[in-house]
Amino acid sequence: MFRNLRLIYVTTKNREEARAIGSELVKEKLAACVNIIDGMESIYPWKGEIQNDKECILIAKTTYSNVGRITRRVKELHSYEVPCVISLNLAEQEGNKEYLDWLVNSVGHPIHDSGNNPNEE
Repeated sequence: MFRNLRLIYVTTKNREEARAIGSELVKEKLAACVNIIDGMESIYPWKGEIQNDKECILIAKTTYSNVGRITRRVKELHSYEVPCVISLNLAEQEGNKEYLDWLVNSVGHPIHDSGNNPNEE
């Protein structure tokens, strides 16, 4: 059985912002769990200048049907003009089956409307 599980990779300016966003995603049952990894360094071009910043990583575990809603919610809560929100597929045939079952059961059940398409804004 395929459940279309996803990891959502988000970068934030600091641990406090990651914690605030992550708490909302879990509270709203958009993500089963979030992991916060502090101390990342990012190098990227922005508005004609090379930036070198300390950032924090937020990884949300969810289902495909929540990707669009998570993307919209992160954009509402985030301080960045263009926040990084990337969806990665999980290999469902590998890993701890009981954990994957828990993940599916911990997020809100899919709503069958246009909000299910993660590419829609």
